[in-house]
Amino acid sequence: MTFWFLLLLGLATYLIVQRSVTHITRTPVWLLWLVLMTPAFILSVWALKYGIKQPPPTILIIWPLIICLSLYWLLFYWGRRISVNGQQSQAINPSVTDNPPPVLEPVRPIQQMEETQLRNCFPWSVYYIQNIEYRPQAVICRGQLRTTSSSAYQQIKQNIETQFGDRFILRFQEGMNHQPFFILVPNTQLVKPSNLQPPEKLTRPVLAILLLIATLFTTTLTGIKIAGVDIRNLDSDFTLVWKGLPYSLALISILGIHELGHYLTARFYRIRATLPYFIPIPFFLGTFGAFIQLRSPIPHRKALFDVSIAGPIAGFIITLPVLLWGLAHSEVIPVVQDTTTGLLNPRALDPKYSFLLALLSKLVLGSKLTLTSAIDLHPLAIAGFLGLMVTALNLIPVGQLDGGHIIHAMFGQRNAIFIGQIACFLLLLLSLTKWELWFWTIIVFFMPLIDEPALNDVTDLDSRRDFLGLLAMALLVLIVIPFPQLFARWLHI
Repeated sequence: MTFWFLLLLGLATYLIVQRSVTHITRTPVWLLWLVLMTPAFILSVWALKYGIKQPPPTILIIWPLIICLSLYWLLFYWGRRISVNGQQSQAINPSVTDNPPPVLEPVRPIQQMEETQLRNCFPWSVYYIQNIEYRPQAVICRGQLRTTSSSAYQQIKQNIETQFGDRFILRFQEGMNHQPFFILVPNTQLVKPSNLQPPEKLTRPVLAILLLIATLFTTTLTGIKIAGVDIRNLDSDFTLVWKGLPYSLALISILGIHELGHYLTARFYRIRATLPYFIPIPFFLGTFGAFIQLRSPIPHRKALFDVSIAGPIAGFIITLPVLLWGLAHSEVIPVVQDTTTGLLNPRALDPKYSFLLALLSKLVLGSKLTLTSAIDLHPLAIAGFLGLMVTALNLIPVGQLDGGHIIHAMFGQRNAIFIGQIACFLLLLLSLTKWELWFWTIIVFFMPLIDEPALNDVTDLDSRRDFLGLLAMALLVLIVIPFPQLFARWLHI
């Protein structure tokens, strides 16, 4: 009963958030939904553990509501847009109230006399233009590609800029009939220079540092609990805080390096991006992770691939030594019949929960690990295991996740949508055997399958990137699938 109530509540909340804030904030809808649903998730866990007849303590109701509503307001306001001359643009600094709003250059539609200039931008030996469609928000140019897609995009982009300046953003996409076409989108970011207009603040380092400090605090409290210390003892012995730092610093490092991989790669391609922002929560893991936002179009599918895969690779590279060291200092315990082993019980984790975890555990623990044993994870091992889960969740090939971007870059948007549908179905099947994944399954199902295309969304990747993308998908499979019983008997795991 609790599950179905939570499912209906989550669906209704998502639809409400999507309809009400999509057009006025750049903050992802799923993130706002997740923050709003957190109190419901906490109360549902309480109901599953203690039953509905035992009411939860007041602190478990009030504090999550206060924190989540405050975080929702912060995320909403941070990505808020204001209407300027009928267009939506980034909100300016709220502390600056005396300055006038930015003045956008009026975007003139392609007039009759300019159509000849537009046609001249498409040489017949590069892209033989056959039809021009005028839409309220774009000009679509259809024809036949006569050369390579990359050279055609570069040459026509240069011609458009020569004829029309920066009035338009040129996009190159593949149609449903597999025929590539060009789109001229009005550049709504044209702002007249003004001494009164302050420069746009892309990043807020103070906010990033404050969120990082808050996350360090919440993850340290979680680490203290993981270490088996009663928080009430901190009043008499504050040095016990040090016991929570290994988990906290390891988890923050994994999440931070993951996001820095995205950020630095975006800077390499001159894509405007925000700093990594952490999301602190005073319960469960101590954080909901971190994120960055890209504020300018991605130039081509190679850049989309590199920016997307850089995060999981960087995060996995730091996760591996943390997990191996943590496993080496973990304790092998016998499995008690009434003991639950799984993702939410790090004190008795069955290594066969994950194929890759089982292999790494056997490599580190050797003969101490048997068919009837579980692992009491060291705090660093817990952080490393969570790093594996974060890598796997981000690599799911759906929509706005890193895996969705990677598949989009490898196979194009049309094929990525189909692959995303299959991935959602497979994740649903996997959650039937691992109930801990239901939460993430619901989130993934609510994510849109359509990913924003790159400016040049036609040119394919090279073989090296395709191979790296397949390795990333193989890593996802190795993390999420259980270790087969046949192999377990053979390796005595």
